[in-house]
Amino acid sequence: MKEPLHESAKLVVIGAGSVGCSVAYHLTKMGLTDIVVIDQGPIFRDRGSVPPIALIFQTNSSRTMAKLAQYSVGLFNELNKDSERCWYDVGGLEVAYTRDRWEDLKRKLGVAKSWGIEGQLLSRDEAKEKIPILDSDKIYGGYYVASDGALDVVPALETMGNYAKAHGARFYGDTRVTGFDFSNGAVKAVNTDRGKITTDMVLSAAGIWGPMIGKMAGIDIPLTPCEHQVMRVGPIKELAEVKGTVHPILRHQDRDLYFVQIDDSYVIGSYLHEPLLVDPRDLLPHEEAPVVPWVKPFMPSMFNRAWQSATELLPPLRGCNPYYKIHGIFSFTPDSYPLLGEHVDLKGFWVAEAVWITHAAGVGKIMAEWILEGTPSLDLRECDLHRFHQHAFTPAYVKARGAQQYREVYDIIHPLQQIQNPRNLRLSPFHSRFQNLGAVFVEGAGWERPEWFEANQRLLEGQTLPTRSGWEARYWSPVQGVEHIATREGVAMYDLTPFTKIDVSGEKALEFLQSLTTNQMDQPVGRVIYTSMLNEKGGIMCDLTIARLDTNYFRIITGGSVGPHDLAWIRRHMPTDGSVQITDVTSSYCCIGLWGPKARGVIEQVSEDDFSDNAFPYYSARKISIGPIPVLALRVSYAGELGWELYSPAEYGLGLWDSLWKAGEQYDMIAGGLGAFDSLRLEKGYRLWGSDIHTEYNNYEAGLDFVVKPNKGNFVGRDAVLRLKDQGIKRKLSCMTFNDPGRVVMGKEPILDGDKVLGYVTSSNYGYTVGKGIAYGYLPLDYAKEGKNVEVYYCGKRYSATVVKEPLLSRMRSR
Repeated sequence: MKEPLHESAKLVVIGAGSVGCSVAYHLTKMGLTDIVVIDQGPIFRDRGSVPPIALIFQTNSSRTMAKLAQYSVGLFNELNKDSERCWYDVGGLEVAYTRDRWEDLKRKLGVAKSWGIEGQLLSRDEAKEKIPILDSDKIYGGYYVASDGALDVVPALETMGNYAKAHGARFYGDTRVTGFDFSNGAVKAVNTDRGKITTDMVLSAAGIWGPMIGKMAGIDIPLTPCEHQVMRVGPIKELAEVKGTVHPILRHQDRDLYFVQIDDSYVIGSYLHEPLLVDPRDLLPHEEAPVVPWVKPFMPSMFNRAWQSATELLPPLRGCNPYYKIHGIFSFTPDSYPLLGEHVDLKGFWVAEAVWITHAAGVGKIMAEWILEGTPSLDLRECDLHRFHQHAFTPAYVKARGAQQYREVYDIIHPLQQIQNPRNLRLSPFHSRFQNLGAVFVEGAGWERPEWFEANQRLLEGQTLPTRSGWEARYWSPVQGVEHIATREGVAMYDLTPFTKIDVSGEKALEFLQSLTTNQMDQPVGRVIYTSMLNEKGGIMCDLTIARLDTNYFRIITGGSVGPHDLAWIRRHMPTDGSVQITDVTSSYCCIGLWGPKARGVIEQVSEDDFSDNAFPYYSARKISIGPIPVLALRVSYAGELGWELYSPAEYGLGLWDSLWKAGEQYDMIAGGLGAFDSLRLEKGYRLWGSDIHTEYNNYEAGLDFVVKPNKGNFVGRDAVLRLKDQGIKRKLSCMTFNDPGRVVMGKEPILDGDKVLGYVTSSNYGYTVGKGIAYGYLPLDYAKEGKNVEVYYCGKRYSATVVKEPLLSRMRSR
């Protein structure tokens, strides 16, 4: 007879897999013991979507994901002391079958240094020493991390779960969620097939069933389950005397394979087949598969190429018998990152989905911090539940992108590489004009945006610009350089339509924004304010400009990609008495950035308004007319030149572009793309949220203390700001230029003093006006001094750089 459910709890966790057990473990350690964990299968034996032995490779291009994996490894080592052995610290080896992969492993070593992971490159002979059955003649070499390893999943779950149970948490298996009770947008209860549990907090950690739990709550969880082939083969005669797991875990990414040795056998996992998407509803227990419905029939024909590649790399596998063959199920989101956080529309409804075992323990810790303390200790922008735009929740998009993430799971992905499908989802009114100018488009938040224009190839004649080769030359054109120069010396138009535009109005609009921002918002109507929004620990949550358009009416302008994230943060803090209204008007308005020393001459050709410095000073907003078109003009410039952001209702957009374009002919005006946009802002030292600043950085160390006004009154993060100001900083965002003036790196590379890692590159590009390669990064104060020499590790080589005073370009020219 089943044990009766506990009728109430402070928190109900749905799913007793790696995430659910980790969350319960960490919460009870932090003092929250009134927890109920439920699972539709048997507790601790229901392995969810992971194989019995999981491989933990820590190195990841994302610092957040690498840090989650590092914490997981540390915890698994600790769990070994408290239970039967669950963690095998055998190391991890990735081999290069191709020259491109070998170069990629060099870059991977650099990323590892940046994130504090101790890795090393191995020769082919050194790789064979690690795994003697490896055919080293087939490889260029390998990348090895001694602290990687393999996890025996069930003992790990048992250890975390039993600790939580011993400290008050209750676990119930064979219990299926049937729905939720909500009141006034807040969780009140979880309904199950065994009864109701009253609660004001729920955490969905249901993994491949996450979308179904989301539907019950009325929200979309954008992930798709996908089948994945796993086979265990043996016995291998060369391993006849081996007990346990002693070989390093192995990845053969050029053939989409991974391996783990167990006794005299090897487990082989293969992504070397077309994605097999699964409907979560088909994964529920049923008569034929009452416990493990996620195990699909193995299709040998799909494994043929994988088997051939596996036996080429590990020849002793030939002739071995497969005795464990399954199609397991993994979760894939549109961008491959997890889904973490509390839903902004459902107070108390938390999500921790699409988390692989590699990161599960780290996610458990972070979620426990978030739930109990209000702020996680790690920047989670890449994993934020509210990072996606509307189109990313549609079934067609989730499936298409999930399938592509499966295909690319082991591919060498360039940071500027573009998705190919779906495309052309969001087009600005100027799109046809861009096509006529030969725009090379990139996608961001669904928008098609020009990276550069082939029509500007003509400007290269007579120019001597540094060239690029190798990794940094991919998805780049020298046209970006001449677009940069044309903006600095003349005038250019940029499409800023994808900027997120949020209107805040109502009788308490000013009071609300004062409580949420660092800068003084009580400015005259027509003023534009650059400001930050902080979390409770003083980390930079949002970076934006706000225009006061009327006494109780403000417009927030923030980045296109971060719009949903910033909007959710703003909405989370809005008053509930109806005194403030928040409206996302992004799609209602287009925007043109008109910048350069000749910008005033252009706009005066088509408008009767006064654009002089006295009438239209920097950081001001005015309603103007360009011909018959109504425009809101903001005198701001992310390019660091004279100019305006020009906003008009989208239906006027094409006319606005054409009017300005014709007026600019006498000034040789060009259209500029995102490539020039980035190098222009970097010369001026303008920060980019998500790279140079995010929640793990504060305004003082980021050089943004000028937007913090603690004396204006209370605001979110003010107490932390005052502490930080008193304590002082230990690091500082610093500008460096390469001593080789043509050198460019891509970002995330380690900054070194000998073997000491000082920090990593947050942003980098070439400064075409200053004639130097530029890199930004946080350095200890002893190194953040003008003239200090450092090195940057890039693609296996070290390049010297010097800390310089910023900004490199301080003037704004107008004529």
